[in-house]
Amino acid sequence: MIGREFFERDPVTCARELIGCELVWGKCAGIVVETEAYAAVSDDACHTFSRPSAREFIARHRAGAAYVYFNYGMYWLLNVLIKGGTADGFVLFRAIEPTRGMDIMRARREAHRKSPLAHPRHLCSGPGKLALALGVDGADHGRDLCRGKRIGFLPPARPVEIVADARIGISKAQDLPWRFTLRASEYVSAKP
Repeated sequence: MIGREFFERDPVTCARELIGCELVWGKCAGIVVETEAYAAVSDDACHTFSRPSAREFIARHRAGAAYVYFNYGMYWLLNVLIKGGTADGFVLFRAIEPTRGMDIMRARREAHRKSPLAHPRHLCSGPGKLALALGVDGADHGRDLCRGKRIGFLPPARPVEIVADARIGISKAQDLPWRFTLRASEYVSAKP
């Protein structure tokens, strides 16, 4: 598993280098194909800009902690705390390519849909879908993602090509090229 020192750098570097890693979440796993970086300072789109609780979270937790929040009263979103390098912040997981536990992920997703999912690329192709498929919820807020073998990250199995693009789904600081995707992946939430 990837150790804490990986997350003790800046959010942009970590967001880029998480592409191609395998996110392991219990019996489920997937290759990280899309992330976004958020800086704790001078980034209007980061929760630290408007939420004192996000600033408190950074102060209380170590690098590698899960920062999970309920977005628009609809979906849980999974982030990891980046801390201790040149800048603190978060990396949002926007999409993974499922590798293990697809039946479990499909059952979780279909429990919230009216129709079955036709293709595995739709299981985790968005931050809300990803969290729902993995079973991430508010109980995971603050979970240490650097301990144990059941939940965490495995390094990339092979070299990857990464595309940097503007962040999406936000209304502030959209121009920053802090969204990273695995080149030509059909599992991303939106094509770069």
